[in-house]
Formats: sequence, structure tokens, C-alpha cells
Amino acid sequence: QVQLAESGGGLVQAGGSLRLSCAASGRTFNNYAMGWFRQAPGKEREFVAAISWLGDRTPYADSVSGRFTISRDNAKNTVYLQMNSLKPEDTAVYYCAVASDTANMVGGRASYWGQGTQVTVSS
Repeated sequence: QVQLAESGGGLVQAGGSLRLSCAASGRTFNNYAMGWFRQAPGKEREFVAAISWLGDRTPYADSVSGRFTISRDNAKNTVYLQMNSLKPEDTAVYYCAVASDTANMVGGRASYWGQGTQVTVSS
């Protein structure tokens, strides 16, 4: 059974940083892309960032580009999201996802989803 377990969420002041982690278990994801989405209260889930298997493709949403950095450790089946210069509008539940490639990830066509971790940024 495939499981994606997010961790690292919490409460932080505006301008602060958080690092999210997502560990995948149940199978290996060779040649798959991994990524992050978020959903704020009353809004639809939106794409945040993705990373290809080799790490050579890392698309970001415009709203986080330059502030967030995605990375992965294939030996650990884990993807990370380093979030800097956080803003109140970054407040959301953040979801980890796995997709066949970064194009499908950006399009929201993920094969597996995590349960989410709450990130709250206070002003």
C-alpha cells in the first residue's frame, strides 16, 4: 500500500521559514516526479512545486518562485520543500504528491496524494 507522509508543518511568523518533508513508502518511485500542492480555506487546491526524478526539472508556481525550493533524496524516497520569506497568504494545508512526470504534476494529474500538513503564517 502506497503512503505519502508529510511532516514539518506548523505555525510561523511572517518572514520566517519552514521545511516540509514527505516520505513515500509501499513502493519505489523510479522515474516519477514528486511535488507539492496547497489548499487554503475556501479555495481550490493549487500547484506549488514539482521535481523530476533526476532533479533537472523544477517548475514552481509564480507565487512561490524565489522563496520556496524543492529537493528530493531518491535513496530515501523523500521530497522536501524549503519555504523562506513566508507570507500570511502562504497559509494552507500542504499536500505531497507523486506523478508520472512534472508536466502531469503541474496539471494536477497526480497518481498518489498525501494527507496534508497545516502551515499557518501569522502577520
